[in-house]
Amino acid sequence: MTQWLTLSRAARLIGVPRGELQREIRDGRLAANDGMVSTTGLLSLYPQLNLEESGAFERVARLKEEAFGRRVFERTLPGREVLAQRLFAQSQELSDTRRHLSRYHELVVAMRQRIDDTADGAPETALRELRIFLENGLADVLATETADPIAIMDDMLKIVSAHVAVRPSGREFFVEGRDTLLQAGLKAGLSFNYGCGNGTCGLCKARVISGDVTKVAPHDYPLSEAERLQGHVLLCVHSAASSEIVLETLEAHGPRDIPDQQVAVRLRSVQPLAPDTLHLHLQTPRSTRLRFLAGQSVTLSAVAGGREAQATYAIASCPCDERNLHFHIRRNAGDAFSGLLFDGALAVGSTINLAGPVGDFILWEGERPLAFLACDTGFAPIKSLIEHAMAVDAAESLALGWLATHPDGHYLANQCRAWAEAFDQFHYVAQTADDPATGAARLVGELAAAWPLATCDVYIAGHEAFIAAAEAALQTAGVPAGQIHAEVA
Repeated sequence: MTQWLTLSRAARLIGVPRGELQREIRDGRLAANDGMVSTTGLLSLYPQLNLEESGAFERVARLKEEAFGRRVFERTLPGREVLAQRLFAQSQELSDTRRHLSRYHELVVAMRQRIDDTADGAPETALRELRIFLENGLADVLATETADPIAIMDDMLKIVSAHVAVRPSGREFFVEGRDTLLQAGLKAGLSFNYGCGNGTCGLCKARVISGDVTKVAPHDYPLSEAERLQGHVLLCVHSAASSEIVLETLEAHGPRDIPDQQVAVRLRSVQPLAPDTLHLHLQTPRSTRLRFLAGQSVTLSAVAGGREAQATYAIASCPCDERNLHFHIRRNAGDAFSGLLFDGALAVGSTINLAGPVGDFILWEGERPLAFLACDTGFAPIKSLIEHAMAVDAAESLALGWLATHPDGHYLANQCRAWAEAFDQFHYVAQTADDPATGAARLVGELAAAWPLATCDVYIAGHEAFIAAAEAALQTAGVPAGQIHAEVA
């Protein structure tokens, strides 16, 4: 029997990006009805699909987790109570289906008896045809049919992961393992309003329109009786109990929706990416999170050995892991904060004061393919944007050009090659040049020769000279000025 699935769930089952299914629908190879696709259509489009052997989705998801610079996510079953609730809901659905089938069977049997009882007073030919029609129809219903593998897999997924739709934005995400609704939404790239993350501030309050949720942690924030009756819950301490949930909550759509924050963070590690580039890993307290948008920057300040330093850096990590913040720090004689790090004055465990976020170099919503241009450590905000774009499945295709003006400038080249290998629609170009302006023109030229830049939204980060030359080259290549976004980094 054909089932209809949302694009997000269908992409998850097949193991392809959501953008690929959108392209198949647009090209007429996959039929859609009100944003839904049928399991029959999916099997017709992917006849070679073997759900038991297909590991495409898991491979891409695993790569995303490793790429984001956080601990590899171990996919586990939900907690016992949540799992029991979902199994109970599935059992109820199965029981209802069986009851309906039984009633239909009784109706068919009664109709057949009625035909036999009235056979003497009716035209023999008409009754015989009706009897044959009924018998054939009943045989078809009771006959063993080939199971729909996508429908079977979907039923299994409903037990181990819940599908959540968010209103009014229309975004969707899945709740895996023991994640709360907030954690799952952030991992999927959604920009929920939140603060503490532990049930104290109440900023992540949302209304459950349909479906069931369950509290998985205690909270101190008191919901009023009116809020409880209206279905309000705290996303940070609730998880999905049913397989389908609809939430009503607001999301951040731009920098103005993100408040200024002051956070005392801990230095988790400092590791060399290259001789003159360090990877700085900071972690917020468990009771505090930094809410930011991909591509934004923060100001860091610290005192060590009688030296006080402050500097503003772009965050190189995705907002989906808001406790663990990553930065790429270049050795710079004019940057006192980088001096503290390269001199070893800041030890692991040191406290660093963070203020922000700032900047409007963010991923703006649109339907165009995405292209990114970076120069040296301008790769930091670009990396954050790319990881966010992957998390939210923002575009069907992505392209990256990275210019290095130093011998160790491509300090994460393996990461870029891994993206290109894992995603069919990801193109990577690397260039080196002593002069950022000359290198920018050559980088744009090489990328334009292999990628339709004129159809893309392009994001540029690096030296001022690099940005100016890249913008000129892009406009020469036919990219409208309104599709170019730049940030000096």
